[in-house]
Amino acid sequence: MILTSSPSNLGLRNLARGSSMMSALRLLLVPAIAFIGAFLAPDIAAAAEGGAAKPNRIKIDYAAPKNPAHQVIYRKLREIRALENLREFLSPFRLPRTLLVKTEGCDGESNAWYEDGVITICYEYIEEIWRTAPSETTADGITPVDALFGPVTDTALHEFGHAIFEIYKLPVLGREEDAADQVAAYIALQLGKDEARRHIGGVAYAYFTEAKAETKAPKLERFANEHATPAQRLYNVMCIAYGADPKLFGDVVAKGYLPKERAEGCADEYHQAVFAFETLIGPHLDRKLAQKVLRKSWLPTPKAYLSSRPSRQ
Repeated sequence: MILTSSPSNLGLRNLARGSSMMSALRLLLVPAIAFIGAFLAPDIAAAAEGGAAKPNRIKIDYAAPKNPAHQVIYRKLREIRALENLREFLSPFRLPRTLLVKTEGCDGESNAWYEDGVITICYEYIEEIWRTAPSETTADGITPVDALFGPVTDTALHEFGHAIFEIYKLPVLGREEDAADQVAAYIALQLGKDEARRHIGGVAYAYFTEAKAETKAPKLERFANEHATPAQRLYNVMCIAYGADPKLFGDVVAKGYLPKERAEGCADEYHQAVFAFETLIGPHLDRKLAQKVLRKSWLPTPKAYLSSRPSRQ
């Protein structure tokens, strides 16, 4: 699954929109800041945490399902070592204390959250995503496996974003939920091109499916939610992906999935996320371990077999 890249300057971006000179300057600054950060990051993180922060500080737990219908999910997760892989994938982050990631039954609630050093992912949420996954590969190339593991992995990374905001005491300007979405997407985009494409495709499919399910215009109160609407989150993830690699994700614009007007600013949006990540989170990374992690493949093969969907109880 994930990690690295380089930055942009939001103040300069707003002052110099449309300026080719500033765009060129920004592109020069991106690798320079990342290069400097790669050498300074370990010392900065160690100083900030008094030398206590360490990699490999994630524990995992598959809680036994309360609902018999979730046994198939429980077995599949253990079979593919889902939490073990997530633990290894996030191992380069140096943490001052242990972070627990667990799956468990949530008494019928489809949800996931971070609280008090624990990331909880409900079997009900995984069941919901599994039920909405396509039975065969879609016309846009989204496989059933990607439609399941893309959003579930994205949710785990989103909650990890909340965790590191709290653990590292990071400032967040704007809604924390939006920031956590950006952390999740940014990390996934550091995968190899094929896996990044598959992951983003699966996430976009889930948001699109959820947006379509809202058949009626949402009530005004819906916009008071701390989370953006599914449609907004869909466009946001497509934009950051297109901004990261216009060639790899060019079809989302060519096919009209991402409006051209939004696409024009997506490179700036991506580089803004890069700058924020490298400045605030990059210093807490074990860079050598991160490079090792990113060389591996993390998603199940596209043709991996999914057993029958969980039965309702």
